[in-house]
Amino acid sequence: MNLIYLEKNMLSHPRAAKIKQRLPHAKVIECDHYSEVFNLKSQNFRIQKKSPQLIIAKKNNNLVLPTPEHFGIGGCHNYYFSHMLNCIYDCRYCFLQGMFASANYVVFANFEDFITAIEKVIRLHQPEPVYFFSGYDCDSLALDKLTGFLEFFIEFFQANKQAYLELRTKSINLATLMKQPALKNIIVASSFTPKLISAQVEHKVPDYAKRLNAYSKLAEAGWPIGIRLDPLIYADNFAELYTELIHDIFSHIDRKSIHSISIGPLRFPEKMYKRILKLYPDDKLLTHPLTKRDHQFSYTASIEQKMQHFVTNELCKYIESNSIFHCTPWLNSA
Repeated sequence: MNLIYLEKNMLSHPRAAKIKQRLPHAKVIECDHYSEVFNLKSQNFRIQKKSPQLIIAKKNNNLVLPTPEHFGIGGCHNYYFSHMLNCIYDCRYCFLQGMFASANYVVFANFEDFITAIEKVIRLHQPEPVYFFSGYDCDSLALDKLTGFLEFFIEFFQANKQAYLELRTKSINLATLMKQPALKNIIVASSFTPKLISAQVEHKVPDYAKRLNAYSKLAEAGWPIGIRLDPLIYADNFAELYTELIHDIFSHIDRKSIHSISIGPLRFPEKMYKRILKLYPDDKLLTHPLTKRDHQFSYTASIEQKMQHFVTNELCKYIESNSIFHCTPWLNSA
């Protein structure tokens, strides 16, 4: 990144200053609001994805939001927050490429305000546990060395054991976690697809084997691991591919270390699917026959049910069924 757009109201913020120091050669351009850059209609996501720039901004509203119904990993009170918009990886099934006009990264650097909002939610539900999900509009850890997100939030959740934090990531940037004792209320969750499918559709994502080895070390260090088979990707030999994937996962990660496994179908809202298909008209995943159902594009109901049934049964060979959750895609912008 050789360019930083900086909101004027963040000029004196110490976290913004630290991020700038970590990118000493980047030119800084001031703006009144991040949307001036991020929401421009003339942008091409596909072209911009080749060389995205950084936007440092302040999140003012809707810092913490309830997750939609049928989303969760065992808790009754579920919320999500987004300290970033966009992801450094380029997974072809990712809805972000159909949601945002820009591929630039937005970092909402006012972490303290997120904590204030999280505290209010915790008080609302005391003494019951509350789950917070990070990594909906971004990858939780991929740019952590730049943002310092994890170090800041670990301290808070270490002091608030009734609150749980899910870090959703495909990154192997796990050094911050390995440097300190594991916390049972922070779940490091990663989405996996079979090795051959990953190589075709998960562009820029760390190698499949390296990711399994990295999360194996996390598990050995005591961190709770979340496995997210989301979305399920169909292939003629999907049974063989997912049998291998699930075997690989449990060969690397002790089942006692797995906090939860969630399964989700591949679905795109109609308008979003059309935007993504326009960006990648020849992509094999997107050109595979998908069916329009309830204003969404997805596999046929029979294929979707067949996959979920097979994967669930295969998982039950290794882990109790009460650790497996079926999550419906939730596609709302923060």
